[in-house]
Amino acid sequence: MRVVVQRVAQAAVVVDGKTVGEIGLGLMVLVGFRPGDGEAQLHWMADKLIGLRVFEDAEKKMNLSVADVGGRLLLVPQFTLYGDCRKGRRPGFSEALAPDQATLLFDQFCGLVAQLGPLPKRGVFGAHMQVSLVNDGPVTLIIDSPQRQA
Repeated sequence: MRVVVQRVAQAAVVVDGKTVGEIGLGLMVLVGFRPGDGEAQLHWMADKLIGLRVFEDAEKKMNLSVADVGGRLLLVPQFTLYGDCRKGRRPGFSEALAPDQATLLFDQFCGLVAQLGPLPKRGVFGAHMQVSLVNDGPVTLIIDSPQRQA
């Protein structure tokens, strides 16, 4: 499982001209899955996001989590996070999880995040989305979950 996390002052997702998810202060998170991802990766990542200390404290140190600052999360499914651009000029997506399986994991992941912190807003899996955000900092992190043990 891979996420791209951006600390934002605001973010929104629009589908077919309608805003389907919108937050103020918080984290905008692009979420991708690979074959082999399962419950362990979902729990690990949900816990990581809720506790991730990327917001500044009174001393201007990144020492506070999204929960500490009363922020929100906007979760956006993004299969292209597993795009492979090493060969040729067109990315390959063989490392991305099939859409039917990834949709189930995304729904489950959103539920886990809601159990640990504030109810997340979310994008729409498989839809053409327009994502806008004001990156605060800027702060952008790429986080990969540990792989499933064989």
